[in-house]
Amino acid sequence: MTVKEAVVARFNEILRERNMRANELATRSGVTPSSVYSMLDPRRKEVSVNLVKKLCDGLDMTLGEFFGAPVFDELEQEIQ
Repeated sequence: MTVKEAVVARFNEILRERNMRANELATRSGVTPSSVYSMLDPRRKEVSVNLVKKLCDGLDMTLGEFFGAPVFDELEQEIQ
């Protein structure tokens, strides 16, 4: 799993837990819905830390809470 895939998995988990849709997350975070859907799109390879921060703000959670999920502990090292 890539970092981007882990970020998407984490946001999807939170959205499910809170019974929230991507549009609502965008509205709460002050970003466009297209920004959220673009981030969730598996064809996109990168995700902006600034966007993650804004989305976390909209969810009223810290970056530490977001990245403290086990999915991030399971990532393989990217340096060869």
